[in-house]
Amino acid sequence: MNIQNHILTTLPVFELNDSISKVIDFFVETTYSHVAVTENNIFIGLLSENDLACFESHQKIEQFRYDLESFFVTAETSWLDVLEKFARNEANILPILDEDSLVKGYYDLNHVVSEFIGTPFFTEPGGILVVSKGIKDYSFSEVAQIVESNNTKVLGAFISDSQNDVVHITLKIGASNLNEVTQTFRRYNYNIEFGNTDDQFLEDLKQRSAYLEKYLNV
Repeated sequence: MNIQNHILTTLPVFELNDSISKVIDFFVETTYSHVAVTENNIFIGLLSENDLACFESHQKIEQFRYDLESFFVTAETSWLDVLEKFARNEANILPILDEDSLVKGYYDLNHVVSEFIGTPFFTEPGGILVVSKGIKDYSFSEVAQIVESNNTKVLGAFISDSQNDVVHITLKIGASNLNEVTQTFRRYNYNIEFGNTDDQFLEDLKQRSAYLEKYLNV
């Protein structure tokens, strides 16, 4: 996936001695969360839109030097790491630096996500499963083996949550044998957190429960 085609070069980069009024205008006129600041053209950090209430137009950016946030990517950063950087910093814009710490442009979150949505993870027919297991007990090789042992394919997988030593793994798998895959995960002691297909295991359980209830009421 080539996200380098989405580098924005039209957004401003502010110098430390610029007036804060320029930054205020930028945030008022856009929906971006941050903007890059440089000193002698060298990147030193970002101002956050969250601090807008603290800005006064007569001030210089220099007065906010120690409030600057420090995160960025390079043109070589993989798209997954770019998405992680967006998430970790609660940002919708990322500065892109070269080897000399010069700002070459920005990534816009919407553009990167639109590229991601165009991958086979979303476009190929299949089903989504979210399974969970202890962080010390799972492995991606085992996850792939479970899926492929049921004669279907893994189209994509990633860790979508990790809390209290339990990881949630989101899977996109081929459209065939989805119920068999789900039941095999259960046999390997994975919890099924979500599945967007009919789960025959649960359907059978409901039917048997209804039959038992009817039997006990006779």
